[in-house]
Formats: sequence, C-alpha cells, structure tokens
Amino acid sequence: MLPIENTATSPLTGQDFDHQFCEDVLTGLKATPKYLQAKYFYDATGDELFQQIMNCPEYYPTDCELEIFTQQTKALAKALIADGSAFDLIELGAGDAMKSTYLLRELISQQADFTYLPIDISGHVINFLEETLPVTLPGIKLKGLTGEYFNMMGEAARISPRRKVVLFLGSNIGNMPVAEAEEFCLELRKHLSAGDRVLMGVDLKKNPHTVLAAYNDAAGYTRRFNLNLLERINRQLNANFDVSKFEHYPTYDPETGSCKSYLISLDDQKVELCDETVTFRKDEYIFMEISQKYTVTEANQMGVHAGFKPTVNFSDSRNWFLDTLWLAI
Repeated sequence: MLPIENTATSPLTGQDFDHQFCEDVLTGLKATPKYLQAKYFYDATGDELFQQIMNCPEYYPTDCELEIFTQQTKALAKALIADGSAFDLIELGAGDAMKSTYLLRELISQQADFTYLPIDISGHVINFLEETLPVTLPGIKLKGLTGEYFNMMGEAARISPRRKVVLFLGSNIGNMPVAEAEEFCLELRKHLSAGDRVLMGVDLKKNPHTVLAAYNDAAGYTRRFNLNLLERINRQLNANFDVSKFEHYPTYDPETGSCKSYLISLDDQKVELCDETVTFRKDEYIFMEISQKYTVTEANQMGVHAGFKPTVNFSDSRNWFLDTLWLAI
C-alpha cells in the first residue's frame, strides 16, 4: 500500500505522531474491507524483522539485487556519474543501505562529486546510517532525511540545486498496486528536472511457487513482521489486540503479478484502541501489504508513462530482478 504523504514539511514526533498513527489505524480498521498502512511496519522491531526476512533463504529479491550491485558496480556507477557533473544521490527507503554501500564505495573510488541523501520514515534507520557510513566509507558526504518520500525530496531540493539521482531499490515500487505505482512515478517525476535520473528496482514475474515462498518463509519471519504491526498498535496506542487470534495469509496471482498479505481474524472479537471499539467477524481479513511483480516491458512502460526515458537495464543472472535506469525528459 502506498504510504500516505503528510502535509507537514518535517516528520511528526511524539504525541503528534501517535495522534496521526491513531487516526490512520482507525481509518483503516473502520473501512470495508479493513486495511493497515504498510509504512507503520517499520518501528525498531519491524526494522529488525525485515532484516531477518531479507536474510532468509526463500527471500530471493535481496540476493538478486545484491548480485547486480556487486557484479555490475562499475557499470552502475558509470551510468549514474553520466557527464561527471556534481549530483545528489537520493535513496528512498534507504534501510541499512547494504546494497547501495557497494555503489557508494565505487563512486568514492572514482572520485565522483556527490552527496548521499538517504530518506527513510524510520528515524532509527537514519540514525544508524549517519553513525555507521562515515566509518565504513571514509570521505563520504552524507545527510540523512527522516520523513515521507516526497516531503523529504522537497527538502533535498532546498538543500542543493545540483542534479538528482534517485535510488528506489528493493522493489519498493512493488509495495503499491499498479495504479498507485503509476501515480507514484508521476509524482516522482514532478520532483525532478530534465536530466535527472532514477534507478528503479523491480521484482520480475517468475514461477509462482518461488514468489509465494518468499512471502511465507518457513522460519515465520514474514508472519511475525505482519503481526508486529498489531503489537506496535498495542504498545503505542494502548490497544488490546490478541495477536494469537490472527493468522498470516499470503497469496500470489501469476496472471496479474500481485502478491498480497492479509491477517485473518480467527474469532468474532472486539479490540479497544484510541477510545474506540473495532469489531472483527470470524474469518474477516485485514489487508496488510502488496508486492507487485512486473515484466521488463511493463516496468519500462510505467517509466515512459511518467515522463522518463528508460536507458539501461541491469538484471541478475537468473533474470529474476531488474534495476532499470530512467532519464527524466
């Protein structure tokens, strides 16, 4: 589900955040069908669980994109450096920057004139990057930005007039239904100037058993990741979800490329949160997240529709994952 942009120019904190969190949770759980916003997965516990998901054997996207970033690093850096002019390297949803660190090291070794601007809604993530990257990558110019993507891209534009190169890796574009992904790309283009570039990570359609296993790992990390959002609501909003009464349920449709996760209520039950009562029927579901898969043609058509020109495609050896470079025109 597409993160909903705040109207504020800086991230909400403390009571303001909890108030927005409460409103968003109530809006989703009072809707028909029920849903929760995926951006709230990522508290400290959620960040840790997501790292475990990425490291489990079934979760292929990380390994596929990591192969691209470790085996084609020089070609990636050359494509981003382009004419050699100074640039800001903006990473949307930076996470631990594991993959992009290979690219950052190569850019530094090639003496590229750039500043790394990681953007993440998790302050925990940004603090981690600001503490660790200057140690592991001596000489890096870095400024972390905590908040919603487009709010922080506006901040990046205010910080510097230099050309922008945006990294949107890990198939984050797949965390939105197709129509919302198209809208996201259109909005992204509005924040860029002609000549700016976007490196877009896209998970490709493949054997449906392979896809589904990635979102239903045997160790249960994905299940715990989804249930942690209910636990976070309990912790921060003093709710009383009984997480044992909800079951993780993933699906994949190979025709549309849509992989979705739900939490299924195992009983008729009521949950108290934010001074209100939310009722669940037995077998009622909460839509939690989507991971959309594309063909190479579908991915690049999305870029063209948004005002970009696809220039270079980077794929792993199995052609399971795509990093496609778009030029803003």
